Amino acid sequence: MKVLVTVKRVIDYNVKVRVKPDQSDVDLANVKMAMNPFCEIAVEAAVRLKEAGLASEIVAVSVGPAACQEQLRTALALGADRGIQIDSGEAPDPLGVAKLLAAVVAAEKPDLVILGKQSIDGDNNQTGQMLAALLDWPQATFASALALEAGRLRVTREIDGGLQSLELNLPAIVTTDLRLNEPRYASLPNIMKAKKKPLEVKSPVELGVTLKAHTRLLKVEAPAERQGGIKVGSVSELVEKLKSEAKVI
Repeated sequence: MKVLVTVKRVIDYNVKVRVKPDQSDVDLANVKMAMNPFCEIAVEAAVRLKEAGLASEIVAVSVGPAACQEQLRTALALGADRGIQIDSGEAPDPLGVAKLLAAVVAAEKPDLVILGKQSIDGDNNQTGQMLAALLDWPQATFASALALEAGRLRVTREIDGGLQSLELNLPAIVTTDLRLNEPRYASLPNIMKAKKKPLEVKSPVELGVTLKAHTRLLKVEAPAERQGGIKVGSVSELVEKLKSEAKVI
């Protein structure tokens, strides 16, 4: 079974995001970049399937400029067998990414595609669902448990009322939630081995995809700074503050 897993380059989640002075976008100058945390979970899920003898090959795919090869190499160090970078310049919107991934799926013919449920920058939570629609494949989103039994994929999802279990025929699309697993760290020997693993670069033109912007970024604003709290001397004073200042009562 071949597994295709997606990887996105984002600002490291530990970094405080800064907005450019002209509010045109987020400032990426001298900012540490990393693999999207949900993509790390997706890679770990694919690697565990291979370790269990259920997957024969893992292909990591990333859409974006040449810099995203760093995150692809990380995926290779974690256990992926080869990487594909789709050189689209700046990352397109979710529909554009889904179309590019659909073209890769058509060429690679994987049995399973695993994506993070969302990226921590755009936070759109759309690509996996759009890819499933374009391919007309069954999908299971927000997976918190994953098992392959008798050629069928069993996925557990956390919903408001508890847990929901789904069974899917392969090929299928799965998007990963936080509780699916805890990603491993890449060891130094594996990082060195990853440098020799194949990494192919393709363009949208080669894949037969014409990218078109469906959204336009108008302005980016930093959230308002939170005001410091105050101490009150009694419950009655707290109630009064809530009434007069917070206006919640």
